[in-house]
Amino acid sequence: METTVLYVDDEDVNLFLFSRTFESTYNVLTARSGAEGLGILEANKEEIIVVISDMKMPEMNGIEFITKAKNQFKNVSYFILTGFAHNNEIEVALKTGLIQRFFIKPFDVSEIQMAITESLENLSLD
Repeated sequence: METTVLYVDDEDVNLFLFSRTFESTYNVLTARSGAEGLGILEANKEEIIVVISDMKMPEMNGIEFITKAKNQFKNVSYFILTGFAHNNEIEVALKTGLIQRFFIKPFDVSEIQMAITESLENLSLD
């Protein structure tokens, strides 16, 4: 079964780069906002098992989006991808288990693939 990953980012170039980088490994869906991401999660709730979100987005940041998403879609692994340094909001999200990890842009492909593989192993144990 192919792993479906949802990537949420308000910048088209980032959506394009993420899709092109991972499309040979995963089924990649993309959303331009947290609201759009919630809709895509709802429409594909049987397939999506990994969500990676940008942190800084208008209207709803990555932590706000993931908080809403996780309330509805619990059996999903959530990650933040940010161009900014580790901050208190991300620290709290890590400590409370809201997100499993965070990645820094520009992203390291192998780091993300390893984190997804680990999260899939953990999901299959649940």
